[in-house]
Amino acid sequence: MDYFQRFLRQFRGQLFAIILLNNVLLIIDWYLITYFFKLDTLYAVAAMLAAPLATAIFIPRLTTDPLVEPTRMIWQAILHIAPGSASHMGAPDPKKLRFGQELVSNLINEIYQTASVVQNVSQAKQHESNGLAANFLASGLPLPMLVLDKDENIVYANDACVKYFKKPASEFIGQNVYTTLDMSFITDDTLESWLSKSKNSTITDNHRWERARIGLPGQNDSLQFDLAAHYNKDNPEGYETLLILFDHTEVYAQDDQAMSFVALAVHELRTPLTLLRGYIEVFDEELGPGLNAELKSFMQKMNVAAEQLAGFVDNILNVAKIEGNQLSLQLHEEDWKAVVDNVVHDLQMRANVRGITIKTDIAAELPKVGVDRYSIYEVIANLLDNAIKYSKGTNEIYVSASVNKDGLVQTDVKDFGLGVDTSILPHIFDKFYRNHRNRAQIGGTGLGLYLSRNIIEAHGGEIWVNSKVDEGSTFSFTILPFSKLAEKGKTGNTSGIIRGAHGWIKNHSLYRD
Repeated sequence: MDYFQRFLRQFRGQLFAIILLNNVLLIIDWYLITYFFKLDTLYAVAAMLAAPLATAIFIPRLTTDPLVEPTRMIWQAILHIAPGSASHMGAPDPKKLRFGQELVSNLINEIYQTASVVQNVSQAKQHESNGLAANFLASGLPLPMLVLDKDENIVYANDACVKYFKKPASEFIGQNVYTTLDMSFITDDTLESWLSKSKNSTITDNHRWERARIGLPGQNDSLQFDLAAHYNKDNPEGYETLLILFDHTEVYAQDDQAMSFVALAVHELRTPLTLLRGYIEVFDEELGPGLNAELKSFMQKMNVAAEQLAGFVDNILNVAKIEGNQLSLQLHEEDWKAVVDNVVHDLQMRANVRGITIKTDIAAELPKVGVDRYSIYEVIANLLDNAIKYSKGTNEIYVSASVNKDGLVQTDVKDFGLGVDTSILPHIFDKFYRNHRNRAQIGGTGLGLYLSRNIIEAHGGEIWVNSKVDEGSTFSFTILPFSKLAEKGKTGNTSGIIRGAHGWIKNHSLYRD
């Protein structure tokens, strides 16, 4: 339908109605003068002349606004989008028109579309100018850089990236980043998981990962790097994610080699350590009853020292397995109170040497948990050992367990000793990290908490710490009830659920089941 022709007919109808109204008023005026008032000829003529004059004055005032309203709305739409316009009328609403709604609505839409095209052309020219500068800077950047669209497909790879991966740009552009770069990370906090979370919760975000890897440990072409990312939701240019890589392949490879060497050396300690612990056990059984109090104390301290050395050896070897993707956990349905009590019983002797008592508060009727009993033993033992070492001047440690608000079994190990400074807390679970305030006075490797974090995360739980200097620390971790473990992983109490506790987690296929 021709909207203008419809508008023309409506406009003619409005004019016809106005003219008809004017004539009707004149007829009424003539009738009143002639038959109702019956005026003399002179007055009748004067009244007949006055009536058209009155209608000529008042009818235009009443009918002009509706007739010009369509034109006014078009004018308002132009002012609304005009650059630098001082109009505050806002956008017009054609639905308020008495006639011509279709024509005015279409004209206003055309005005808006034309203005949008002009704006897009202007922005395109500006973007083209900026893009040339951006490409120049990106190409000249000495660090590998990738740009991803909203679907995580690579839309740009700079020259440094091409050289770093030894691939032509054509193998990057248009490809999915997870397929093209099979990256692995030391925790479940992968690029894919971070992007998924950011897209659902924020507009813009930044993140950084250390020790990201492409390739398996020990491979000649394995690359290790730190990764920085910037996310910008619904970027108008289509560039949602920026990735920059900081290569540390040589440095991290040396760390891996050093850990392998240490693990090899520590492994050689196992045989003499096993003999030492065996002899101590024999001496304690055969000679213990006849020893005096002082010699019994010496025997007890020897036993504690041997246990500490055994824990040190186990920590080193397990960390080496984590770094080499070789530590496997088998989760079984266990009674958590029995697990905790067993560890506390074994560590109580070590605590007694320092005059410390370990007290427990395990909630009744805890659900069965899914744990690897050997590795979870190490977690609790490491936390208790730290509590014993750092409980300077205090004589109690508390171990409690209960079900938290998320339905997970939460365990807390609380001491009242030295505490940890807030500046140190973010690094407390890092490998080899030691508190500079007391590392000279208190022995340790800096691996216990690192190992504990990896084991707890492999169990599907979390670990954290709350601490104040000179007031003590509370280390807490969660374990999943066996009923919450993935149904596909349940195979009964005999075979359990297999999980890897290593640190390298792929973006799109987690190593652990």
